[in-house]
Amino acid sequence: MYRTAIKDLPEGQRPRERLIREGPGMLADNELLAILLRTGTAEASALDLATHLISHFGGIRALVQAAPEELSAVKGIGLAKAAQVKAALELGRRVAATQIEERPYIRCPEDAAFLVMEEMRHLDREYFSALLLNTKNQVVARETVSIGTLNSSAVHPRELFKGAIRRSAAAIILVHNHPSGDPTPSKEDMDVTRRLQEAGEIVGIEILDHIVIGDNKFISFKAKDML
Repeated sequence: MYRTAIKDLPEGQRPRERLIREGPGMLADNELLAILLRTGTAEASALDLATHLISHFGGIRALVQAAPEELSAVKGIGLAKAAQVKAALELGRRVAATQIEERPYIRCPEDAAFLVMEEMRHLDREYFSALLLNTKNQVVARETVSIGTLNSSAVHPRELFKGAIRRSAAAIILVHNHPSGDPTPSKEDMDVTRRLQEAGEIVGIEILDHIVIGDNKFISFKAKDML
């Protein structure tokens, strides 16, 4: 019944490495469960144990209802692994039961600037960030893409869109600060914006605006017809 040894799988196919590289959403139920179990037995790998456990109880949902003693009765599981599985399932239940915090809407450049102004106006070097938006223009995440020097911050499209794709963002608002306090865009700012906009068109994620933060003032590329 047990055949798959995780250590014998190509490195790129091992559940833990795949989760790190591709994200947890790309893994099957048995792969996620195998990561929780961590180790197998002399006869079965963690992946085999996970597959058997799901099959034994008739699906991943049934594990929620199973008592630790029922899980540990399955050969190769034991009380320690049963406790790990139950703890993870309980965490998932609590997350699902937690009310989702109100996500801010971006209706105009002022809304985006307001979200970041007090933090970014005081930074002593350039931080390039992205506000990731859903289809309703709600902010689903804010990510720091790069940290630069006093007057520049190198940004590669790969770093920007990696997070946006992972979070299924529909659009992005670029945000970066000028430690000098003057938000006037530089030629480099304009070049970077154009390059990222072109990359966004390729991957299907629109760059809605680029906000440059100064000392309690900002400039919007969109408002200035620069985008």
